[in-house]
Amino acid sequence: MNTEVILLRFGELMLKGRNRNRFENQIVQQIKRVLKPLGRAVVRTESYGRMYVELNGESHADVERELSKVFGLHSFSRAIKTAPDLEEIRAAARIVMDRLERVPETFRVTVRRVNKQFPHDTFEMHQLLGGYLLESYEGLKVDVHEPQVNVHVEIRHQEAFVYIGTLPGPGGFPLGSNGKAMLMLSGGIDSPVAGWFAMKRGLRIEAVHFHSYPYTSERAKQKVIDLTSVLAEYAGSIMIHMVPFTEIQTRLKESCRENLLITMMRRVMFRITEQLAEQREALAIVTGESLGQVASQTLSSMNVIGRAATLPVLRPLITMDKLEIIAISEKIETYPISILPYEDCCTLFMPKSPSTNPSLKVVEYSEKAMDWLPELIREAVEKTETMWVKPEQKSEEDHLF
Repeated sequence: MNTEVILLRFGELMLKGRNRNRFENQIVQQIKRVLKPLGRAVVRTESYGRMYVELNGESHADVERELSKVFGLHSFSRAIKTAPDLEEIRAAARIVMDRLERVPETFRVTVRRVNKQFPHDTFEMHQLLGGYLLESYEGLKVDVHEPQVNVHVEIRHQEAFVYIGTLPGPGGFPLGSNGKAMLMLSGGIDSPVAGWFAMKRGLRIEAVHFHSYPYTSERAKQKVIDLTSVLAEYAGSIMIHMVPFTEIQTRLKESCRENLLITMMRRVMFRITEQLAEQREALAIVTGESLGQVASQTLSSMNVIGRAATLPVLRPLITMDKLEIIAISEKIETYPISILPYEDCCTLFMPKSPSTNPSLKVVEYSEKAMDWLPELIREAVEKTETMWVKPEQKSEEDHLF
């Protein structure tokens, strides 16, 4: 009996060595999570390493949309699962060919024969299946070098799979397979993209957002929650830490040189994020910094700011330009939220001429004179509000206030 399935493939790094079982278990859990709304779709793991999703009436498009949110999934293919029998395989090949918009002019057959007890070897299967398709479709020709269509057949011990074409998955490593990090999440374009890249490399993230109420509005706060909700589609849920930053910003503005205000603010943010990371057992800080994009992201500025942290600071976007970042934000659907006109705390306190080449000695000397700063940092950490954010379906009207 023919069964509609989607074949799943994973990156080579995941499937080698001692990490294979751990990675596979993690990715199976993620696949089950994203497919939960599609109750009839079922994940199957074949005893010889092939993994697939049985559709059981769910649409290909719906399942593929959800699979595109599973990091570690390298690619997938719509396939027909059938018995490891020549006539069954031929019938499945007709089905996948008939689904094409038009009959191709050229084709080839590619057979992978895992089951060595199958009565026909690979060369024979090329002839038996290829000849059958040539007889079935008028005008069809074989081209083994540059065919318009490649009919793939996998012959395994209990079943065979027949498919045409491959769709790319998001790639990377399974979520959480490389630990946990804190994402410094503003309301802008860059930091959500940095969070997406961090998750793609197997990091589970928790978001840290600094707000300056009443200077920043509740809408600015909700904007960040909405961004976290989009990222949560890839993680199931994400914890976000809302840090009250008003008093610290006000005191810094009164106490330090104007051109060093952003530098000082960013150093304090790193210290607060690091304390939250220690509480949450996270081992790194992720930022949306891109080299040279703004004054605080020159190499000199990042050097001075980054020295405030002892944890590794990961900057996934460091060599990307703005257009590249925007393209990814559009792809992952954070862009429409990021461009909403609700400013974050850094934007509102931006000096007219921020330093692009701050002196570490001057900054550290200035901080030593601020004997009130450690206490305010402690209070900000204590007063931080924490919440779990889950994926939500949003319409365009949700952002038209």
